[in-house]
Amino acid sequence: MSSAEEGRVLRSAASVEPAGPDVFSAHLSPFFTVMGHPHGGYLQCVIASAALAGASEQGSTHLHATAVSTNFVNAPEVGAAQLRVEVRRVGRGVSFVYVALSQKGELATESLVTLGSLRDESAVRYQYTRPFDIPPLEKCRPLVGDEIGISSVMELRLDPAVTGFWDGQLSSTAEVRGWLRLEGEDSWDAQSLLFAGDALPPATLPLGSSGWVPTVQLTSYVRRVPKSEWLRGRQLAVVIADGLVDQRCELFDETGQMVASSTQLALVRLPGGN
Repeated sequence: MSSAEEGRVLRSAASVEPAGPDVFSAHLSPFFTVMGHPHGGYLQCVIASAALAGASEQGSTHLHATAVSTNFVNAPEVGAAQLRVEVRRVGRGVSFVYVALSQKGELATESLVTLGSLRDESAVRYQYTRPFDIPPLEKCRPLVGDEIGISSVMELRLDPAVTGFWDGQLSSTAEVRGWLRLEGEDSWDAQSLLFAGDALPPATLPLGSSGWVPTVQLTSYVRRVPKSEWLRGRQLAVVIADGLVDQRCELFDETGQMVASSTQLALVRLPGGN
């Protein structure tokens, strides 16, 4: 597989290599971008790789990043990046790791990562959030766009009921819903769910916001190993005020189980001000 082809496969694009004591290197892929910058969920996949590798060096046997909370200090660029890892605690049930991602000596993101091991089979004792109704794949609208780099590595089909903004018809509800599939993969896994949790369009688009909705802070939770090629995703705006939007995303696999969720705080521009 060529380096260009590897850059299209999330597992390879999110890989890291040892670069010194508690330091790892990565090459941020041009395919996992939005408006030319590395995508936030993709960056969390890279960060998770570094956290797992660093914790493993200190004796951790955990297999998955179950929670990642990231502050986006400066906008990263495609290309070489360095990740400094501080393992705060290696435990039996969970481990905790701090990861700072830098480029050219400047801090880009910093994250707190919780590690654990998800079971392939586990009984859900309680689930308040339920899968939502959405039309079948063939009746949903595909998302494409040259500025949306991730559209070349992920297939996204949106519920027509939430895509009126494409035709100039705005809504009073800030919510988007759709189906997500990772190109070249038979199914999603625990790591790629970190990418999926930030892959839906901004929930503010139906209100008429611009596509400029840069993330300030993103927290992702991975709860179950998904069992499907397609995910059902919903993102909604909880609060919009003072030029900031609080968004929540929920992801379900085809068995109807909630597999991941995320919340983020992002800047937003709306007609008439915020």
